[in-house]
Amino acid sequence: MKWTREQYLDLMTFGAFDRPMFVELFGPLIGLPEEWRAQGASQAEIDMVAFDFDYVERTSCGANTGAIDARPSEVIEETESYRIERDFLGRTMKLTKLTATIPLPLDFPVKTMDDWLEIKHHYVYREDRVNRDRLAEAEQAQQEGRLVVAGIPGAFDTVRQLMGEEIGCMAYYLQPELIADIMATLTDTATRVLQQVCQEVTVDQLSVHEDFAGKSGPLIGPVQIKEHMQPYYLAAWNIVREAGGRIFQQDSDGNINPVVDALLDCGLTCMYPMEPAAGMDIVALRKQYGRRMSMSGGIDKHVLRQDRAAIDRELEYKLQPLMRDTGGIVFGLDHRIPNGTPLENYRYYVKRGREILGLPPLDPNRHGWQRMAF
Repeated sequence: MKWTREQYLDLMTFGAFDRPMFVELFGPLIGLPEEWRAQGASQAEIDMVAFDFDYVERTSCGANTGAIDARPSEVIEETESYRIERDFLGRTMKLTKLTATIPLPLDFPVKTMDDWLEIKHHYVYREDRVNRDRLAEAEQAQQEGRLVVAGIPGAFDTVRQLMGEEIGCMAYYLQPELIADIMATLTDTATRVLQQVCQEVTVDQLSVHEDFAGKSGPLIGPVQIKEHMQPYYLAAWNIVREAGGRIFQQDSDGNINPVVDALLDCGLTCMYPMEPAAGMDIVALRKQYGRRMSMSGGIDKHVLRQDRAAIDRELEYKLQPLMRDTGGIVFGLDHRIPNGTPLENYRYYVKRGREILGLPPLDPNRHGWQRMAF
């Protein structure tokens, strides 16, 4: 089912809503479509549309707040299994074609303040960061029911992309002036861009990508978040919020339990994908934080490789009345559908989830799906 922006915004801000939202956040991992095809999947199932997942159409607002450069990446080496290239920041990136869709850096351009100053120009404000044509299209799309979104670079994510996790984490203690200058640059660019955009169109949702946690916990703590992340987040969010924005959403995998309070103090209203394997429990979080935080995801993807009884237990717990009747939740798997997930298990997961949520049975004449991670 296609939701309108107002329906989605009301759901995610604990307003009135007609029914729960059931989605697929990311879709299958590489290789799973081939597994399912061998198990008899239809093309509509491979394309995910057969499962009639809910979605809201969204549109960008023409704002570019991240690193920019017109130069294409330079391919260094390419084989059937991998590609190595050098990007505009000077990083050597390797994409493993058979198992991944995102290339990973083999080296990093920043170790010192001098290194940062050499590439800082990619992050500073310039007038062409606002696409005026796209901005006008966004205003029209919003009137047609689409969600208008804007993004800002992650605070820790930018440090990691430039310095790597080890040196980046140490820099908070050993090079605080470097971290401060990176944050000041991101803040200046984001706020100047968002101020212009918000004069023309309401940004419904501000999004930020961090991925700053693993199974054992986050890579930075409340002190670093308060000192370096909070001023940046609030500067951007206050502009969007005061102009009518309603959702400030952060994407971070891993266990963020130790820093949820600090993140909420940064202005965030929504977090995802809430990975159970890393200790994230959406029911426990709802009991602790109530309407302070909405969420997306939270259903354990690994359960789908077990049996139907395990799927039942997971869904009956996660989709209980506390969650489905109060809003502020988009139900879905906590990340990509893993390889080794039997097609019959996935079909059962969708069927059982729809039953618990009170959604109509699947109808081959009714299609719907759009990746809901954004």
